[in-house]
Amino acid sequence: MSTAKELKKEIERGVWDASLGKLYGRRAGVLERQRARYADALDCFAALYGGEREAAIYSAPGRTEIGGNHTDHNHGVVMAGAVDLDVIAVVSKNTDDVVRVKSKGFDGRDEVKLEQLSPVPAEQGRSAALIRGVAAGIAKQGGVLGGFDAYTTSDVLRGSGLSSSAAFEVVIGTVFNGEYNQGRFSAVDIAKISQYAENEYFGKPSGLMDQTACSVGSVITIDFRDPASPVVEKVDFDLAKHDYCLCITDTKGSHASLTDEYAAVRQEMEAVAAYFDKPVLREVDESAFYADIAGVREKLGDRAVLRAIHVFCGQSACRCVMQCHP
Repeated sequence: MSTAKELKKEIERGVWDASLGKLYGRRAGVLERQRARYADALDCFAALYGGEREAAIYSAPGRTEIGGNHTDHNHGVVMAGAVDLDVIAVVSKNTDDVVRVKSKGFDGRDEVKLEQLSPVPAEQGRSAALIRGVAAGIAKQGGVLGGFDAYTTSDVLRGSGLSSSAAFEVVIGTVFNGEYNQGRFSAVDIAKISQYAENEYFGKPSGLMDQTACSVGSVITIDFRDPASPVVEKVDFDLAKHDYCLCITDTKGSHASLTDEYAAVRQEMEAVAAYFDKPVLREVDESAFYADIAGVREKLGDRAVLRAIHVFCGQSACRCVMQCHP
């Protein structure tokens, strides 16, 4: 394994260009920008922890919803795609049984002692909760834990709606998987562990779509009929060849303070399901819903009705994609 200083020299010489090209494409200026970004991350790691330490680099992308968004928690069918904005982590193992993570743009440094894996209430809503939760999830699944020192930098802006928290969880899980578990956990395993961290430690009742899209990558459909065993299929479709492109716009807004609003989406969908004596909308007969839509609206209101319609329409659209691109 190379040291942080050696990795920087390799990147600057273009040794990693093939890998960077696969991750980010080869549009004009992209490789140059990523070389500089990775070299800067390695410099920052070296300044924090020492340039002579053996190091590895991990990456996890952000994601965007394409169809069926906000239905995973009701066992829906979704279509999502990884984007070329990602979290990268420069990592070196330590013998302290402590995970130290310094993230660019954030004050201080997270330090999580692996001897304490139960939730810490004071950490809720913070990145330390995600680190501790991922570690606990790895241990819960019989995995091996060990300490590491890391420097991370992210193009997935916090609160941007591109799943910055899921990308962070996934990269932490992937570090544990690569450094201490010989890659024994699959991409879907890492997604489940990451969701566990976000639900039980961070305090956000997310479904599994964000983490799965970030962990698996590419453009995928995910059927959450059985959330314990989601069916993930890659979609073999080249957007550019069909004159499509996905545009990401920085609106300067933030999702960071919207956990309560997010929780309301799930609660209202489940309230509609409960109206029909079902736990989730996936189990509600669509024709029965439309036949009694006036009653649902009277009891639960317009927004709950519209969110239920979204689930049924999203399932139909995503199933159509799955049938057209087996």
